[in-house]
Amino acid sequence: MPDDKELFAGNDADEFSSILKHDCTPKILITTCRFNSTRGPAFISELLSVIPNAHYYKRGTYDLKKIVEYANNKEFTSIIVVHTNRREPDALLIIGLPDGPTAHFKLSNLVLRKDIKNHGNPTGHKPELVLNNFTTRLGHRIGRLIQSLFPQDPNFRGRRVVTFHNQRDFIFFRHHRYIFETKESKQSDSKGKKAKDAKGESITKEKVVAHLQESGPRFTLKLVGLQHGTFDTKGGEYEWVHKPEMDTSRRRFFL
Repeated sequence: MPDDKELFAGNDADEFSSILKHDCTPKILITTCRFNSTRGPAFISELLSVIPNAHYYKRGTYDLKKIVEYANNKEFTSIIVVHTNRREPDALLIIGLPDGPTAHFKLSNLVLRKDIKNHGNPTGHKPELVLNNFTTRLGHRIGRLIQSLFPQDPNFRGRRVVTFHNQRDFIFFRHHRYIFETKESKQSDSKGKKAKDAKGESITKEKVVAHLQESGPRFTLKLVGLQHGTFDTKGGEYEWVHKPEMDTSRRRFFL
């Protein structure tokens, strides 16, 4: 993050400050659009394993405003809506509660856990969260929105890491476990010969090597719009909206 006092000045008073200051625990409601897909339930199941204290509710015929009202009454802190199109999840809507904001992301390149080679199964520990390259004012706001979905007290014993890496305004999501392995290596002297102790036995040196094992899922997000308040298609005021003409320069990025 850049050392910009103005960028950080509003943090104490923004919508996410109560969670990020540990005043309350994140509680997430996950639901779908009205028409679910074949890979939708599998994706939601994996999201539930990634985000602690997340709960799935069937959408049914309820209007999104009614779901927001229900979630506020039940003291949820965020809603995630998985949108699907042609049997495939293609968008995520993240709504901060009680007063917004609402971020709309395009979702692509989804790979479920079962399709990742040599994948690991996640444990129930609270994960560590890594956010990379959210450097602009808008990026900082999106970073804090993502951060507010996760508890702020990770359990390091679980060795779980959830990463949101922003590159050229594409946010790459990865979920790993790291494994520590002790390896022995034989020491050499200055001439390159194997070093030996007084008994003539080779001296071995132990070193700890870290390995990453992907737990899945894997997907990419692209911000489409950020709206003030909770979801409102008609009277909603937007903080930022992506427009096609914004893509003309390869050197201009927004997050």
